[in-house]
Amino acid sequence: MAPPRLLPESGVCHRADTAHQMRQVQRASDQRAVGEARLRFHAAVRGARQFMKITNKRLWRIVFHNVEDAVARMDLGSVSRVAIDETAARRGHDYITLVVDIDGRRVTFVGDGRSADAVARFADHLEDHGGYASRIKQASIDMSPAFIKGVSENLTEAEITFDRFHVMKLIGDTIEEVRRAEVKTRPELKGTRYAWTKNDANLTARQSAQLANLAATNLKTARAWRMRLAFQEIYAQPSRGWAELFFVKWIGWAKRSRLEPMKAVARTMEKHRDGILAWFDSGISNGLIEGINSLVHAAKTKARGYRNRATLKAMAYPIAGKLELKLPT
Repeated sequence: MAPPRLLPESGVCHRADTAHQMRQVQRASDQRAVGEARLRFHAAVRGARQFMKITNKRLWRIVFHNVEDAVARMDLGSVSRVAIDETAARRGHDYITLVVDIDGRRVTFVGDGRSADAVARFADHLEDHGGYASRIKQASIDMSPAFIKGVSENLTEAEITFDRFHVMKLIGDTIEEVRRAEVKTRPELKGTRYAWTKNDANLTARQSAQLANLAATNLKTARAWRMRLAFQEIYAQPSRGWAELFFVKWIGWAKRSRLEPMKAVARTMEKHRDGILAWFDSGISNGLIEGINSLVHAAKTKARGYRNRATLKAMAYPIAGKLELKLPT
């Protein structure tokens, strides 16, 4: 049976994406597992400090030593599919790069910065632990030029899949750009920012009411929102071939929309077409790594932040790296 047509302005199809639902279930399971690891790690550190009656500084030296020892023993020979993302080490522009083994569901590398060099260091790290950069066949990343460059130059056999969450976030950010410009003359748009970028299941009652009142209007923001829904349906198509037809039609619609931000995002999507549509072949995303990021941030918040990047990196490995950390008892 042919998939439903993508109709501009009004005809948004509603095909159930069973595979996506299964991935959401797996993501929730992964997040629970990582969360439990985080609790075990903090409990072990807290228990060791109390038992040994030593200072935090002394204890963290022990943790650093044991993490380094466990990382040195990592076997990465089976890694063939990775997800790469960055997370903020602290406020400002201080970041670390996380690389996750998709099949092993573990952090395999934590590096400084979020540049192409971080990916190059991962390739070296891989070679040092029994793996081969040439064996990496799939890489899920956002559309960061640095990560694209890093993967293209260092993981040369990897097909890039642009993470669908980041693709949809880019369109959501574009809707907000349209709304900010329009709210100057249309005050009814005040306070509606998140109503336009959330999926229906995540809307509050207030946000649902806002959409009910505004979605069918000819507001520029409403038009951009309908374009977001249409793009989202591309991922529900039964094959890459059908998705490509929808994609081409959506690009043409966006370019004719007379909404400059949407025209700009259409050009970006068109430039990255192969990596967006590669999802239909690889089926991979950054869902696991996003869950790890959120738990790293939760741990950081609970500990009232970490004094330096090295401490954050040392904490990320035992939380999500499936390491055997041998803390003194």
